[in-house]
Amino acid sequence: MLIETVTTELPDTKTIRLKWPDGYAPEFLTGQFITVYWPDMPTYKRAYSLSSCALDRGSYDVTIKREGKMGTRVVDWAKPGDKLFVLPPAGKFLPIFEPQKHLVCIAGGSGVTPFRGFVREATRRRLPTKITILYSVRTTNDIIFQREFLDYAAQNPNFTFLVTCTRLHPDDAWAGHRGRISAEWLREQIHDLPNTIFYACGPNPLVEFAEELVLQGLKVPKAQMKTEKWG
Repeated sequence: MLIETVTTELPDTKTIRLKWPDGYAPEFLTGQFITVYWPDMPTYKRAYSLSSCALDRGSYDVTIKREGKMGTRVVDWAKPGDKLFVLPPAGKFLPIFEPQKHLVCIAGGSGVTPFRGFVREATRRRLPTKITILYSVRTTNDIIFQREFLDYAAQNPNFTFLVTCTRLHPDDAWAGHRGRISAEWLREQIHDLPNTIFYACGPNPLVEFAEELVLQGLKVPKAQMKTEKWG
């Protein structure tokens, strides 16, 4: 597929839009991932969560951080017109868009990218499903999609976007939450535990910590939690 656009989200993070070829119209689900590789490096493949949703036809969006060979090449060198090979979407990290459900989405760093698709689809379809994102970043300069998530929160009364910063200077003007995602902060978001579905996406340590909070701390059945670990 050809890269149609390259959008800088942060100095080390870019969203690339991959244009579907003529006649290509796959069925896929919000929350799935695609696997990509460069024509000159066919043995080096990397999977990335879609940051677009199933309502977005004609292209795929993936949002990539400068990490590893693939991430560094994309962020530093990818430009419109470049070609990437793309394997079809796969994965089961899917939003459960049922009216009474509350999706609590725990993210760290670029792990927030699939949740952009969750919120985008729910907002466009005006779904009654509640979605809360708890997003852990180092500083306020590391918040991916901040403006977009705040816009969705203004449009969608069922969506809440909450950020915690782990490495701010004490004198920083940030008025929001500080420190790691805690059991107490998590509990504050839960109003109907049996109808709450937990999602965690990001680096392994964050996802494992989220599993500990949810499965052991809250004694939630495993069926109510979905995870996506990123090495």
